[in-house]
Amino acid sequence: MGSNNNNNVIKSTVKNGISFGSCLAMIISYTAWKSIPWAIIHGLMSWVYVIYYLAKYV
Repeated sequence: MGSNNNNNVIKSTVKNGISFGSCLAMIISYTAWKSIPWAIIHGLMSWVYVIYYLAKYV
């Protein structure tokens, strides 16, 4: 029983992390470029864009 519960916790954490990463990427993108299409594209790239932005501009 404990293993099944751990799997559910991991899946939930990963899903929330991906959602947060997408939201963060879209906010950073829109703030930097003022473009909704770019924000959507960067939101799809999620954490990849967040890490790229931090490495390039911060």
